Amino acid sequence: MLTVQELGYNAKKASRVLSVAKAEKNKALKNIALALVENADYIIEQNNIDIANAKENGLSDAMIDRLRLDLERIKGIAQGVDEIVAMPDPVGKVLSGNKLSNGLDITKVTVPLGVIGIIFESRPNVTADAAALCLKAGNCVILRGGKEAINSNKAIVKVMREAVEKAGLPADCINLVEDTTRQSSIELMGLTEYLDVLIPRGGAGLIRAVVENAKVPVIETGVGNCHAFVDESADIKMATDIIFNAKTSRVSVCNALETMLIHEKIADKALPAIYDKLKEKNVELRGCEKTVAILGDSVKPSTEKDYETEFLDYILAVKVVSSLDEALDHIAKYSSGHSETIITENFKNAESFLNKVDSSAVYVNASTRFTDGGQFGLGAEIGISTQKLHARGPMGLENLVSTKFVIRGDGQIR
Repeated sequence: MLTVQELGYNAKKASRVLSVAKAEKNKALKNIALALVENADYIIEQNNIDIANAKENGLSDAMIDRLRLDLERIKGIAQGVDEIVAMPDPVGKVLSGNKLSNGLDITKVTVPLGVIGIIFESRPNVTADAAALCLKAGNCVILRGGKEAINSNKAIVKVMREAVEKAGLPADCINLVEDTTRQSSIELMGLTEYLDVLIPRGGAGLIRAVVENAKVPVIETGVGNCHAFVDESADIKMATDIIFNAKTSRVSVCNALETMLIHEKIADKALPAIYDKLKEKNVELRGCEKTVAILGDSVKPSTEKDYETEFLDYILAVKVVSSLDEALDHIAKYSSGHSETIITENFKNAESFLNKVDSSAVYVNASTRFTDGGQFGLGAEIGISTQKLHARGPMGLENLVSTKFVIRGDGQIR
């Protein structure tokens, strides 16, 4: 097992080759897509070990769902890699250019970031998605997943490294930290000699730890404390369908709904209808006093912590509000800046919501579950950035490059 320092050295060395690669990148990605499916039995066998360990350690069903791989999911991952192949190369684009009066010819071009570190938790699909995106953008990657998925991650990385090498690129374009102790994370956060940027993907605790402790530049990706506001003019059937989809289609992902705000003028009619639908998936509601008064003892009284929490489970916090402004104030206080939606038939309220909510994705009459690079037509994503520097929202290929100025002269001196 290589140390973090050794992985960093190997990745930096490989980045000098990958940064100038052209056709080899797509060849490697095609090899990866084929190899993932061809080796699906091996990957699933290793994933089953992780699943068994997760059950033994008492992980929730939602967390086990994040961890699980089957043939269809592996085919989906491979399809995502193929889609990256079809995307334009983000490296080498001329963004601007001009010729100075002294004859210097200056162009601004896109270049790889270099070596990207990614710290993530229990979703092994991130291993393949992140590596493929980094590769296409000419970046080497050092992956550090959670202990829950270590066998799955080792299998996926083994398959990918072999596929990359067959394309004539260094296997060290893709690297995995196999040590899942806290120490390896700390070492990766401090790998200033070799790492150009670090991207955390996971829960609030992980992201906070990376942001607070990393010595290398960090792109902060999103905790998803996502909100829906059911306005007094909302179509109740539409609101019910959107809330049900946003909360239950996949509870363990960052764009799932965590809090529903509902206008008091529609709450008596809308809350029972929405709750009846949510009960199909046994969603637990944690509501304010007005919510409990309308729905009865089947609803647990909410606490301040409930409105702060990304549940990633079949739990939904609910609050009845008196106005759009109260909903906006609640979102401003508790939102993680990921995704928020309003269900309304009032154009003025819709526009006010769009303009005043400061999140990376803001919707009118649609589910928050669409906040995804693929759904937005951007292809696969490295994560959802909730910060405002460099990138915001779904981070695709165009966010995995930097720029440099290229200056051509014929003997000019200053």
